[in-house]
Amino acid sequence: MSKRKIFVGGEFLITDSEPGDMFIVEEMTTEHKMIYSAATDFVKKEILPNDEQFEKINEDYARSLLEMAGNLGLNGTDIPEAYGGEDMDKTSTCLVTEALGGAPSFSVSFGAHTGIGTLPIVYFGSDEQKRKYLPKLATGEWFASYCLTETDAGSDALNTRTTASLTEDGKFYILNGEKIYITNGAWADIYIVYAKVDGKSFTGFIVERAFPGLSLGKEEDKMGIKGSSTTSVILKDCRVPKENVLFEIGQGHKVAFNVLNIGRYKLAASTVGACKIAITEAVKYANSREQFGRKISSFGMIKNKLADMSIRTFMAESLVYRLAGAIDDRFNTLDETAKQQVTENAKTIEEYALECSIAKIYGSECADFCMDELVQIFGGSGYIAGYPPERMYRDTRINRIFEGTNEINRLLIPATILKRAMKGRLDLLNAVQVVGEEIRNYLSDTVIMGDAPLAVQERLVKISKKIFLLAAGKAANRLGANLEEEQEVMGFMADMIIEIYVMESGLLRAMKIISKKGESNAQYHDATAKIYINDTFPKIVHWARQILSYVEAGDDQAAQIATVNRLADYPPTETIALRRLVAEKVIKARKYPF
Repeated sequence: MSKRKIFVGGEFLITDSEPGDMFIVEEMTTEHKMIYSAATDFVKKEILPNDEQFEKINEDYARSLLEMAGNLGLNGTDIPEAYGGEDMDKTSTCLVTEALGGAPSFSVSFGAHTGIGTLPIVYFGSDEQKRKYLPKLATGEWFASYCLTETDAGSDALNTRTTASLTEDGKFYILNGEKIYITNGAWADIYIVYAKVDGKSFTGFIVERAFPGLSLGKEEDKMGIKGSSTTSVILKDCRVPKENVLFEIGQGHKVAFNVLNIGRYKLAASTVGACKIAITEAVKYANSREQFGRKISSFGMIKNKLADMSIRTFMAESLVYRLAGAIDDRFNTLDETAKQQVTENAKTIEEYALECSIAKIYGSECADFCMDELVQIFGGSGYIAGYPPERMYRDTRINRIFEGTNEINRLLIPATILKRAMKGRLDLLNAVQVVGEEIRNYLSDTVIMGDAPLAVQERLVKISKKIFLLAAGKAANRLGANLEEEQEVMGFMADMIIEIYVMESGLLRAMKIISKKGESNAQYHDATAKIYINDTFPKIVHWARQILSYVEAGDDQAAQIATVNRLADYPPTETIALRRLVAEKVIKARKYPF
């Protein structure tokens, strides 16, 4: 396999990627397929047949599943072999996380355990901490949890009021405070807790359940994910040995935020698994339910729903594995010494913080879309407890809140881009400066598409980038330092960035499959890319117009919007027949068809 180009985070906005630079799931190795098969078999055989278990708290059952997962090597995908793990690549971890995403409630317990509960120690723990804790977490003997949120410190995590003070003998830190909405709260054996040392230095700690001074609040009665434990964690003069400081005093933000970045793309992988289960349930019901003497899967509007669920899931899957491949590629540039250094791990994870937020937002919103359509396809039955859609609908809603709300992540995306541009990490300013000339060339050139597959869609993605740079450049120029306070503008910018990454990910995957298998064997991938880009490009245009309408005035406003309108002057793709093509594939396959 030819070596993929390694991009810096956010570079997709100013550089046109090639299909060969992106990892796609169709390139899974034999080992990848075995890992995915083991994980999906575990879900199908051990979890889904016991669906009713996940509408109530059952710690013994959850622990038994975690231990089964440990025996299969599923808990330790990110844990080095030296500490009892499997030390798999990020692609393998995503495959396991995706498979477990179809497991009701347990997917949340599992995700918190293997992700934000374990990874702080994997990436930021000392050798002593890793040897003490990671083997037990890998086997499932111990449950892990992550304690960041407080009453006044949710999205504003650094506003924590939990304090830590060193004892006079220098052997212990005394922690005081309360963390809320903690997944695995009542089950965890260790908690990753964040507190301010002496009220000012934000720091991470590994806190064992057995430490004196730790107690738990009551189980929360949640809308969904009812089979998972969610409690408050109360620290009252909790004695934590000094050696349980995670990383360094005052460096807790590096632990917390980088681990959340990993948690975000892993959550996205989990939502892909949930979407695939939803599609399977939807088509199974549509193929059996009859109205007016016909299976409802034969009706055009139901076909549209099945197609759109699959199309969006294809896009989510494409971007998740593109991101996993990119993180793998960057980690693979490190030598063995560098891989053991906390600072190098942090840099590698932080590089793709932007893409992690994109994955989290798109994956969670894709899952919500699929679950909503699943309920609609089931009709009245979808609203009744005991049928799969009702529980799945409730379970999925939390994903837009987990790992930083989607609103916070939307603000982080353009803020990260702008900060990197100002620091010279991303050549965005130069791209904005030259985009005017490029746009003039685009408008004056005679467009000759040729007959290359997806040529029109490739051009629309490139134009989308130029429209974004035009609108973002004008917004930054007019609003200056106040831009980050203009949340509505930042939101439009974020939506443009998200959809550019999504469109390009799906496009490159489809192009790569066409190049490998030929057009006739990739007609469904081709149709999916065409449909999605056709439907999304007008949104890019709309968001740009909204930004320009706000930041520009008079003749300048008219001129800039006219430029966008001319760039957007492309005939639409006929999608009715293409959607029918995708839908028939879903109906025949009786599951997600790609």
